Amino acid sequence: MSDFSRILLTGAAGQIGTELLPALRARYGAANVVAADVRPRPEHPAFADGPYELLDVTDGKAVAAMLEKYKIDAVFHLAALLSASGEKDPQLCWRVNVDGLYAMLEAGRERKLRRLVYPSSIAAFGPETPRDRTPQETVLKPKTMYGITKVAGELLGDYYFRKYGLDCRGLRYPGIISSEAPPGGGTTDYAVEIFYAAVREGKYRCFLREDTVLPMMYMPDAVKGIIELAEADVKRLRRHCDFNVGAMSFAAGELAREIRKHLPAFEVTYEPDFRQGIADSWPRSVDDAAARAEWGWAPAYDLAAMTADMLAKLTARHQAGKL
Repeated sequence: MSDFSRILLTGAAGQIGTELLPALRARYGAANVVAADVRPRPEHPAFADGPYELLDVTDGKAVAAMLEKYKIDAVFHLAALLSASGEKDPQLCWRVNVDGLYAMLEAGRERKLRRLVYPSSIAAFGPETPRDRTPQETVLKPKTMYGITKVAGELLGDYYFRKYGLDCRGLRYPGIISSEAPPGGGTTDYAVEIFYAAVREGKYRCFLREDTVLPMMYMPDAVKGIIELAEADVKRLRRHCDFNVGAMSFAAGELAREIRKHLPAFEVTYEPDFRQGIADSWPRSVDDAAARAEWGWAPAYDLAAMTADMLAKLTARHQAGKL
C-alpha cells in the first residue's frame, strides 16, 4: 500500500474511470476516494457508493477548492478528450488535456500533493517513430492534437517533479478494451465496439483496415498497472511520466477471427475512415522493459484470455437485457 489516503479521481465517468473507481475504493475505502467528472453521476453500479462531484478540470479555482474540501493527498487525473474526439475539436482537446492538467499541477504544487498520476498514450508517438517494439526513449512527433497534448503532459510532469518535487507519474497506455463502459472516442475503440456488435447483432463494420496492428490492453491490466505505478517506491523510478506498457498486439482481422472461435457466424466488413491515418502513425508494439524493471509491470491477459472474458461478460449482460 502507499503513503496516501485521500484520493481524487477525475474523469471518473469515462471508460477507465468506471473500472478504476471501484478498484481504488476497494483498496482505500469508498469514503476516501472522491469521483469527479464534468458529467452528472452515472447510473452504473460503480458509482453507487462514495462521494461524487461535478468538476471542470479547466477551472483552476474549482480544482484547488476540491483538493482543499476533501483534504486530497493523491490524484488520479483521467479527465481528457481522446484521439478521434480531439481531432473533431482540437481547441477543446487542448483546453481539457493541457489546461486541465496544468490546473491540477498548480493546485498539486500549492497543496503539496503526495502523488499525481495521469496516463499518457501511444498517441505520443508519430510516423517517424519505430513502429515495432517502439523504444522507451524515441522520437515524439505526433500528428494529432491528442498526441501533442500527451507529449506536453509527459514533459510538464517531469518538469514539476524536478522543479517542485511534485511526484508525478504516468504510463503510455495502448488501446484499452473494457466490458463495463462504452467507447470514449478513441481510434482503438473498434476493439471495444466489435465485441458489443458481435453479441448484439452478429456483425460489425470496422473503421480500420483488416491488417491494422495496434498494441492493446484489457482493462483489468490497465487498472492494475496504474495502481502499481502509483504505489511504486519512487527510489526505484528512473523516469516518471512516460513509461511504455505493453500487453498484446493484434490486427483487426485477428481479433475478428478470435471472436469467431466463440461466435462462428460473426461477420465483419472493413471500411476505413479518417481514423485509419491516425492508427497508421502509431506503434504496432512497444518495448516496456523499463516498466518491468522499475516497478514490476507484468500483464495478465493475452488475446485469447481477453476475448473469452469479454464475450462471457457481455453475453451474460445481453441475456439479462442490460446490454
